[in-house]
Order: sequence, then C-alpha cells, then structure tokens
Amino acid sequence: MSAPEINDYVGFDTITQQMERKFLKRGFNLNVILVGESGMGKSTLVNSIFSTHLVDSQGRRTAQEVIRKTTEISPVTQTLEENGVRVQLTIIDTPGFGDQCNNEGCWVQVIKYIKDQHAAYLESELKPQRARIIEDSRVHACLYFLNPGSRGLRPLDVEVLRRLTEVTNVIPVIAKADSMTTEERTLFKRRVKEEMSFHRISVFP
Repeated sequence: MSAPEINDYVGFDTITQQMERKFLKRGFNLNVILVGESGMGKSTLVNSIFSTHLVDSQGRRTAQEVIRKTTEISPVTQTLEENGVRVQLTIIDTPGFGDQCNNEGCWVQVIKYIKDQHAAYLESELKPQRARIIEDSRVHACLYFLNPGSRGLRPLDVEVLRRLTEVTNVIPVIAKADSMTTEERTLFKRRVKEEMSFHRISVFP
C-alpha cells in the first residue's frame, strides 16, 4: 500500500505556525487586576480601552458613602471578539485601595489573591488526570494607578510596587492624565521613572 501524498510542507519550523492557529481557534484569556485609589478613573479607563462597558464604577457618589475595603476583590469576566479572535477578558477590581488613614498592610489581600490564582493553576496542571483545557485565572498584568496630585511616588506606592512586581507584570498608569498639562505630564513621568530607578522597581514596559 502506498503512503498518502502530503501536499503541505511538514517540518519543525512550522510548529510555531501550528500552535498559533491552535491558539487563535481556541481563544485567549487575559486577566488584568486594577490597583489604585477610589475615584482615580479605573473603571472609566478600562471601559475606554476596550470600547465597551466592562466594569461599573464603584467610586463614592457622595461624601457620606462608606469607602469599600481593599479586601473586596471582585472579578468581572466578559468575552470579546475582534477579527475572528476571541478573548475572555477578566477585570479584577480592588476598590478603595490606599483610601484609609492607616494603609499599613493594605496590599496583603491583593498579593494573596494573585498568589492564590497562580497556585490554583499549578495545582490543576499537576493533577494526574487534569482537564483537557485548564481554566487560566492567573493575573497576567496589573494596572497600577498613580495619583497625579502626589507629584511622584508616595511611600505607599513604593512599598506596593515592590511587592507587586515580584508576583506579576505591573504597568504604571497616570490617573486622570488629561487633567494635567503636557509639561506637567512630562515632568511627572520623568520624576516617577527616576524614583522607580532609585528604588530598583522594575515595571512593564
């Protein structure tokens, strides 16, 4: 019996293309955690980036409303599709971060949540009979919102950024940057970069 004829080229250099087609067909998971004070426009920015309503604003509407505690971590998942590529996007909000008078240890629950998701994924992978497709709840990136009124990194920012960069990719974001002039934004960015370099904080990019 003669072997079937293969018209397409087969080789090791096509493995990446095969994997790319496989992942494009299956879709991607993207889990992003938001860290910053209430009222910094976290929800508004995320909704603007993805051009859809993903997260409801949880900021205070009146001075009498109670600030939600940092421990109230709430993930919201939606499926987006563009150009035939499906992305399951999960936004993890950490409302009220750094809003208290005493913020000592306010980052503990955030760090614990990130580590717990990594541990859960690893546990699923190490099972003798694991699922064909493992749900990926790991935090892929953290958007850290900097208060433009601080004119630089606060001691709390330094401490939290140090700890966050150890467990996930951190992307610093200047909150409400449109309220600043071009010169103010440039000066703020330069100051933040200098302070991050001084404190040896590695962020993305």
